[in-house]
Order: sequence, then C-alpha cells, then structure tokens
Amino acid sequence: MTERKTIKQIAAEIQSGRTVVRVVEESLALAERLNPEHRSFITIVRDAALSQAAKADARRQQSKQHGLLDGVPFAAKDMFETAGIPTTGGSPVLKDNVPETSALVVARLEEAGSVLIGKANQHEFAYGATGENGWSGTTRNPLDTTRLAGGSSGGSAAAVAAGIVPYALGTDTGGSVRVPAALCGVVGFKPSFGRMSLQGVIPYCWSLDHAGIFANNVEDVALVFGQTTSFGKAAVPRNFKVGTVKGWTERSDTPVRQAFRRAKSALQQMGASFTEIELPDQAEARTVSLTIQLAETLAYHGPNLARAGSSFGKDMLSGMALGQFISAESYVQCKRMLEVYNRAFSKTMSNVDVLLTPGCPITAPKIGAVHVEVGGDSLPVGNALTLFTSFFNLVGTPAIALPVHEEMSHLPVSVQLVGGRNRDFELLATAIAFEDALRATKKIAA
Repeated sequence: MTERKTIKQIAAEIQSGRTVVRVVEESLALAERLNPEHRSFITIVRDAALSQAAKADARRQQSKQHGLLDGVPFAAKDMFETAGIPTTGGSPVLKDNVPETSALVVARLEEAGSVLIGKANQHEFAYGATGENGWSGTTRNPLDTTRLAGGSSGGSAAAVAAGIVPYALGTDTGGSVRVPAALCGVVGFKPSFGRMSLQGVIPYCWSLDHAGIFANNVEDVALVFGQTTSFGKAAVPRNFKVGTVKGWTERSDTPVRQAFRRAKSALQQMGASFTEIELPDQAEARTVSLTIQLAETLAYHGPNLARAGSSFGKDMLSGMALGQFISAESYVQCKRMLEVYNRAFSKTMSNVDVLLTPGCPITAPKIGAVHVEVGGDSLPVGNALTLFTSFFNLVGTPAIALPVHEEMSHLPVSVQLVGGRNRDFELLATAIAFEDALRATKKIAA
C-alpha cells in the first residue's frame, strides 16, 4: 500500500521545491498502475493534468501561488461535469458526453490550482451502494481486493485509500460517500443539503442528492469544504452532549461494536456526556427514500431511456421500471414525509450537539455478495450498507464517517458523527477534535 499523504504534506513538499509536475506524475503513474485491478477510475486525464501541473509550477516560480491547494492532485466522481473531459455517470448511455463547462465545485477547486487527474468510477448513475458496474468495472477495496469498496462513490474512496490522491469528490443520496469511506478506511463528509453546490452534477435524485468529500483526515475535508463553499469557523461546544441511537450498535458486527466503544471513550475524554435517543419512526423511511429516488431518476432519465434504453445496466433498468409504477400521489405523500422527519429530527437534535453512530453495521463484503448477516437478520447487501446512513439524507443533516483503528479486524471500521442541519462548521470542529482524541487513545493503547 502506498503511503497516504495529506493536502498539507503535499503542499509542504511543493513549497520546499518539489515540482508540481513531479507530484502529479507520481499520482498519475500510481493511478495507471493500480487501475487494471482496483478500477478506481473511468477516465485518467494524463495530458490535461500535466498541463495544469506545469501552469502551477510557473505560478510558483513567479510567487503567484493560489493557496494551499495549488498543485495538489484530486479526483472527481464521474457525476461531476468536467470541461473537455468525458463525463459518463458510469454508464455507456453517456460514453460520448463531453461537457463544455465544469461543475461549479470542480471549477472552484481548479481556480484554487488543484489538479484533476481523473474521473472516479461509480455505480451506474449513482443507483447502488456496492459500486458494482458491468460497464466500467467494479471498484475493488484497496485494503482487500476480494472485497467491495462500496458505492456509489467507490472509485473516489478507493483512490484516496490507495494513496493516489489526497482528496476526492463524491455524491451521497443515501450513504454514497459515507459507506465507501467506511469500507475503505478514509474520511467521508456529507454536508447539509444544498451546502455544497450540485450545479453541473448529473442528478440522481434532486431531493436527496448531496455533494461530498473524501480525504485522509478531517482537516483536509475542511480545507476542501472551505474552497467550495462559504466555510466559516466554529468551536467545539463546551460540555457537549452526544446522542447514541437506540438499538443501532447491537445490530452491528463485533469489530464495529468494538470501534464504537472506542469512539465513545474518546468523546468522553473530550468531556462529552451521552444520552440515548430514538430517531423518528423509521418503519417507512426506506420506502419513502426509494420512492422519491425512483420517481426522480425516471423523470431525469426518461429521455435517455427513450434514446438508448438498451445501454442501461440491469440495476438502472429495474429501478426505472419500478419508477413507472409510482403514482403521483405516492410521490407527493413521500415528499411530505420529509417534512415530518425534519420536524421530528430537529426536535431530537435540540437536546444534543451531535449523534455518534456506527458507520456501517458490517465491514467490506465480498465482491458478488447478494445478502449479508446483520444483527441476526439476512439483508440485501445494499440495504445493509446504508442501514445507518440513508435517514440522514431524508433530513438533510451534515454527517461524517471517520475510521477507527480496531485490532480485531484486518478490514477498516468506521463511526459516523451527525450534526444538526446547517451546523456543518460545528460538526467539522467536533470531528477534528475527535480525530485527535482517537489518535491519543491509539497511542495509549500501544
């Protein structure tokens, strides 16, 4: 496994005289070497990346650097439009699609001098939590290539986990950033709904889509978030209260439960107090989510279905077939449920500062798994992976998955911190302090 570097480490190397061309060339070479096995990328843009790297070196020589991100390589999920570079959504339906302009988030990063090295692999049009794709290939987990990297933003997570890039962009509709982050052992952040722009991003579900960020630590996430949004600063609340969700830890595998306990201990050392909470009635939450998703993806892809229906993969075809049977009344009722969930969850969060939950109830499943055991139940693998993530898309709150070192498992395990809606800055400040506390507990254990 190649050593992972943070944004600040790469920026320091460049500041010390290492050329951006050399940094980007190494990133490209690693991507090209690993891609036949990992399938992290759909498109690697060698010529464009080296051209941007040369421009970054020229700026440095003229003392006109744009900031910390100038010259730092990154990857973007293939849902983000990129000027002059194919944007396929992980589907042969758009294999010839070359946008004239880039998504707003990508444009802001490139304005800061960051260098796009490629478009990351994904589940077709973001419809799936496993990252399996019959056209672009299934992204494999860099920690164990017999296992899934997760989805739908699996290529972005795998590219960071493999040390190819220090950060990457993804999208999250039900866990598509946090799930692959958890399975691959990196940080994955889903901001509040609408906080990161989706302008120029192929939609899957307008009502639930969130842009998101993968990185090796929370500080890097905050740096990228600050470049792509009007990021502010916040401090960790004093004597802060942490909520834990009744029954969730018990539904997790042993390594996940162990990691959760270690995370709880780290928060206690930060001065946190805990209270067990119950989320709003979720008996119909998955149905609500899926109804909205299928109706909206069918609405968007209707023209593509008429034009190139036979080019879609099985997942998308079956999803859109189901979408055709959703009535307008069902869709509207499910949209109304979002308001019910929002009111109830807002009341829950008025009593706590953040929630602590497991990231995923299981570690990375084997490639090809259809059902997995979760808390004594056999669940479809996609349902299992998103068990603890999808509700927070319904209520649009910020949520971040963080790896927790667990000696019992050779595979990554993760926890999730969730904040109140539009309290992204507080959540990131808490997550940075929490990450430091986790490091301290690891040193003590060693």
